[in-house]
Amino acid sequence: MNRLLHVISHTDLDGVTAAAVAWHAHFPERSPLKVTLTGYGEVDALILETMKADQDLLVLDLFCQRRETVDEMDRFYEGSPEPVLFDHHKTTAEVFSNRKWAVVDVAHCAAKVYYLWLLEKTPDGPVRDRLLGLERLVEIANDRDLWLGQYEESRFWQALITLCGPWSVLARLTADASSVLSGSELALAREFITRQEERFRRALEQVERLGDDLALVPSGILDFGDASDFCGLILDRSENPPEMVAVCSRRVYGDWAVSLRSRNGLAARIVGLLKDGRKVRGGGHGDAAALYFPAHFNQNQIRDTLISGIRTARDQERPVGLTLGDLLKAKMEGK
Repeated sequence: MNRLLHVISHTDLDGVTAAAVAWHAHFPERSPLKVTLTGYGEVDALILETMKADQDLLVLDLFCQRRETVDEMDRFYEGSPEPVLFDHHKTTAEVFSNRKWAVVDVAHCAAKVYYLWLLEKTPDGPVRDRLLGLERLVEIANDRDLWLGQYEESRFWQALITLCGPWSVLARLTADASSVLSGSELALAREFITRQEERFRRALEQVERLGDDLALVPSGILDFGDASDFCGLILDRSENPPEMVAVCSRRVYGDWAVSLRSRNGLAARIVGLLKDGRKVRGGGHGDAAALYFPAHFNQNQIRDTLISGIRTARDQERPVGLTLGDLLKAKMEGK
């Protein structure tokens, strides 16, 4: 008797594409499928609930935030013949890439990591034919998530997620896996991007700049899904970009989601420094990550915490004590 397969994935284009790949890899041969699109704040509970219910688990573009969850997965999947988690985030690779139940590759987005693994193990037949039809979609998600800028439609697809929500886009991709946008889809995406540019203009006027360290975008200006494009605008197009951009968003239940973007791996380092697995959670890869703060924090506290993290990261990069090179340099400069 087959057990129910629970696919847990992220809510951005990478996560939605990964979930669509999983759907077409298993449906209809393994129907019904259970799919959950979620964020870092809920993934631990979902993983534990799935194991407790004795369901088969597949986690894409996410990873546990609590060490206790990892320990439980170590026990539960010690003898598993196949991996159950596919990710690409730097913070995952640094700590958990040696698990047999996990496949982590920072060179690709999570959808592509999972897709390439599936192609390698799937023989010729209907399932492989369905997977081959997803190749362009996976490349578009990879372009978007790694900021390669090779495919114009990657921004259109992300616009649809922002406009319609991840579940609607997943429904579209399960019904029609084509990466080619219809005329109405493309028209709505273009219209949305026009309005998005206006939000960007207003956000630029209200950004709180803290020296060369941080540009902080207050809550209530940008919409879900705006963060990557807006942060790219500041980091790549401004004359004097900061080390990191943070976009604050007060969520429905009062807690905070803070999107972090950088260009030198700082975002992931800040997440590693500040998340504690209890009150402050987070995850991501080198230059695109997120932190989740509890409701009792305010924006000033979040700002001060981020600045403290940046200064700590900078202090950790400084060499301890003088080196022979320092002494020789000082001697040459003294001549």
